[in-house]
Formats: sequence, structure tokens, C-alpha cells
Amino acid sequence: MRIAIISDIHENFHNLIRSLEEMEKRGVQQIICLGDLMNAGIAKILVHHHIPTYMIWGNNDGEKVDIVKASYREGSQLTVSLNTYDFLELDGRKLFISHYDDLAMPMAESGRFDAVFFGHNHKVSEDKIGECIVVNPGELCAQKTGLATMAIYNTEDNVAELIELDNIISLKSAYVDNYFRDNMERLGFRSKDSFNHL
Repeated sequence: MRIAIISDIHENFHNLIRSLEEMEKRGVQQIICLGDLMNAGIAKILVHHHIPTYMIWGNNDGEKVDIVKASYREGSQLTVSLNTYDFLELDGRKLFISHYDDLAMPMAESGRFDAVFFGHNHKVSEDKIGECIVVNPGELCAQKTGLATMAIYNTEDNVAELIELDNIISLKSAYVDNYFRDNMERLGFRSKDSFNHL
């Protein structure tokens, strides 16, 4: 089974649609979204796309009531968890998913999971602890890094492929980078390590 892992969409409709096109080309059968939609319109796209999506909450999901209401529409392909993390079993693989990076390593170290997926800090990464793969698909919004990335997890061989999308749009600019650099301490971002490249 091929599962797309996406995170941190942050209202970037363009890049979400690009990722869905890429998923279709690659035969994805399930989407796992690790949160931070920011907009119920993003949820509506996932509701009506033909690939089923399972979503957990992030810390930037804004219109939660509207997102949940959208997921209950007739024919919806979007299932919304109650949490910012969850335990799944898909195609015989035990998965732990979390929006937050600080839960990922302890869960991987527990030895209970084949794969752990997390988001939040916008930094694409892949690691392995024992037999457990630990993957951050990065950001779909391309806002902090300038890259729109996702992962495709194959349950058959317990491997994730990290994919950088082309033909994307980003709000990242030198102007924004300079502002963040000059005001980083005052802004107090929880995931400020994702700005280390500035």
C-alpha cells in the first residue's frame, strides 16, 4: 500500500493540488495529513478528492468547527481525528503519527511501531531507530524552507520516499527572511530551529 504523508499546508491551495496530482501519478491509496491546514477550504479539497485522507490536528488549524463539518459531508473522503497524534495500523504496519516533533523520537524508541511520522517544524527529515523509520515530510506550504515536500510510504517494504514538488508557489522572500532574522527572539516561534537556514 502506498500512503502519502503531508504536513503543514498553511492555506497553500496551489501546492496541495500539486501534491494530489503527484499522488495520483504515483498510485497513492491513502493520505495521512499531519495537521496545520489553517483553512476549512483546504479540508474541502481533501473531502472531495478521491483518495481517502486521515487527518490529525496541528497547532494552526484555525477553523476547526468548519473543518469537522466539511468532513461530515456526503461522500467525504476526509476523516478527522480528535487529537494531535494517533496510532494507526494500515496494511499490517503499526504507525504512530503526530503533528509535534517532540513526540516522534520517544515513540520510535519504544519499539512498538514500524514507522513514525511527524511534522510541525517544517524540516524534511528521515531517520531510523532499530527497525522503525522516523520521517518528517517537511512542509507543503514552502513558507519557511521555500520547498514543498511530502513523503510516500510503502507498507510493503517499510520505506518512505521523500519528494520535492515542482511548479509550486511560496510566500518565502528575502524580505520575510530578513524580518524573521531581525525579530526571531521577540516572535518566539516554537519551531524556530526551522529558520536556522536564514
